[in-house]
Amino acid sequence: MYRGRFAPSPTGPLHFGSLVAAVASYLEARQRGGEWLLRIEDVDGPRSREGAVEAILGALAGMGFVWDGEVVYQSARGDLYQREMERLGGLVFDCGCSRKEIGEGRYPGTCRAGMAEGKVLRARRLRVTDEEIWFEDGLQGRFGSRLERDLGDFVLWRADGGIWSYQLAVVVDDEVQGVTDVVRGADLMDSTLRQIYLQRLLGYRELRYLHVPLVLGEDGEKLSKQNLAPGIEVGEAADLLARALRFLGQEPPEGLGLVRLWEWGVGNWDVRRVGREKFSTGHI
Repeated sequence: MYRGRFAPSPTGPLHFGSLVAAVASYLEARQRGGEWLLRIEDVDGPRSREGAVEAILGALAGMGFVWDGEVVYQSARGDLYQREMERLGGLVFDCGCSRKEIGEGRYPGTCRAGMAEGKVLRARRLRVTDEEIWFEDGLQGRFGSRLERDLGDFVLWRADGGIWSYQLAVVVDDEVQGVTDVVRGADLMDSTLRQIYLQRLLGYRELRYLHVPLVLGEDGEKLSKQNLAPGIEVGEAADLLARALRFLGQEPPEGLGLVRLWEWGVGNWDVRRVGREKFSTGHI
């Protein structure tokens, strides 16, 4: 059975870019007769904003989304992540490198053979190999790279605050929740490669992926909570849903109310109409 999910982070309100990803994942799941789960990715406590969870849930409900089962909160699943990280054994190593030392590029493997004297633990990383990891995306086509050469060993846990990484938490939760398909923004395609690598190491099922274009603002930057993209106004729900559908290449009739728009969307969703570009200003 198809089981999809939407997994926002409570670092700010639900904005139009997040709405587009939610609409795509919801319609893909519902048209296939599947389930659509909701998960709050709140492992990074310091970045979570007070009241953001309630605002996101209220916005989704006000937009007409109906999710299956209870909402899952990553902040309550640390013991599970710890257990699964321990299963990786010697592939996990301690790292004392600061973000300033690493810079913007790939991790150079500095602490693979052990932390230098005087270093303090900053993170636990997963040792990767130079094998090519690739997947066939449902929209973007074949995508892959060599992890060691292009991305480097990646963080599973950060010592500052004891924060679990997005990569580990997502992989474990998708497996435990029985997720079969992931629909999300195209900025996460490199993360998908890391997550497939983790799935294989942990003996998990591999999932199907579909990465939709990102919504860009007038300044050419991705709409995100980090750059303070404005939250959606559910009083404009029907207009927002119609705009999201058009951004995704669908052409709903004019003048439909929210309920009828959802009915049209589920009945007429065609992922082949979604543009393959990874970034787009689209109909915003």
